[in-house]
Amino acid sequence: MRHLKAGKKLSRRKDARKQLRRNLMKALFEHGRIRTTRAKAQAIRGVVERIITLAKRGNRAAERGDEAGRAEMVHCQRLVAARLAADRELVYKIFHEIAPRYMERPGGYTRMYKVGWRRGDAAEMVILELVEE
Repeated sequence: MRHLKAGKKLSRRKDARKQLRRNLMKALFEHGRIRTTRAKAQAIRGVVERIITLAKRGNRAAERGDEAGRAEMVHCQRLVAARLAADRELVYKIFHEIAPRYMERPGGYTRMYKVGWRRGDAAEMVILELVEE
């Protein structure tokens, strides 16, 4: 039984599953939208939301201007970098382009559209995108 087991296995070993999630999140942040299966989109959606919230928290701390705010900003950047395999350009984009768009939004930064079934194996396909305001 899977009592209290969080997350989906996605028919992969642990290391392959971790890398798949990282690659999907990187693609979503780089392009703003991705087309993938529903299971994969659901697996990364919550993590993407948490990353944007972390970036918002870091930006708010940096706005304070004191040394503690700067330290919290660096801490948040390092947490985001750890989740995205330390891609500096992407971390910069998240903190300076993506997060400022959502500063007044309390949550719900992603949207999922169903687009039908994949022809080869009939997997349900969706478009996962960052919400534009």
